[in-house]
Amino acid sequence: MYAIEIPSPVGTLYLGLTGSAVREIRFSPIPNGIPIPSGSPAQALSERLIEQLDAYFSGRLVAFDLPLDLVGTEYQMRVWNSLIEIPYGQTIRYAELARRNGSGARAVGQAIHYNPISIIVPCHRVVGSDGALTGYAGGLPRKQWLLEHEQRRPVSHGH
Repeated sequence: MYAIEIPSPVGTLYLGLTGSAVREIRFSPIPNGIPIPSGSPAQALSERLIEQLDAYFSGRLVAFDLPLDLVGTEYQMRVWNSLIEIPYGQTIRYAELARRNGSGARAVGQAIHYNPISIIVPCHRVVGSDGALTGYAGGLPRKQWLLEHEQRRPVSHGH
């Protein structure tokens, strides 16, 4: 997997890509990531990813349009795809997400914990039963920042 790190308003992001899809966005280094070869399909994809992340952080983008290569169990994939469906600027409770996936909140929490593509697969939009911020791989301050960022921008258009 190719890897690159970029600065962001929520700290350094580590981006992992295959030659054709986004595989990871993490808040910690990607082990065994290799540099992106100049002029490669991965370089073109990394430029699109960085451009879209920049647009998201500047409030100009509410929906990402990138090929994703999610790798997980069938259940994890179902939960992660449910996360992608949560609209920008909105939240959902773990219990409701569990109901939609025919499971318990604890199972959903475990699947979310292993989400490999932060921000684009918006696990930050899942909150506790009382609306409180709970669990986020990047830490609660990052989760709070992302949610407040999305609340600040009135959604009036797509990309």
